[in-house]
Amino acid sequence: MKTIKVLGTGCPSCITTEELIKKVANEQNIAVNIIKVDDIQDIMAYDVMSTPAVVIDEKVIVKGRVPHIDEVKDFLNSTKESCCEENDNSCCTPSDENKESCC
Repeated sequence: MKTIKVLGTGCPSCITTEELIKKVANEQNIAVNIIKVDDIQDIMAYDVMSTPAVVIDEKVIVKGRVPHIDEVKDFLNSTKESCCEENDNSCCTPSDENKESCC
């Protein structure tokens, strides 16, 4: 499960961003952990001066605006974990016994 941070102090755009991510994740059946970051110091630590902002894997991918629904779909689909990460299978790192990947 990926962690997505929504940076914002609670303005309507920040709320809309969080709700949009939840909606798309539910529609696409993608498990995500959404963390709302509303402390100004924490937000500024990401070098964000305008909210809302979206952070995935500690990388700011959107800042200063509500992302478009297609953007949300793209970044949620790009954050899907591979079968190796989901199942923690050792077959994804080929060994002498298993030269092929399970994926």
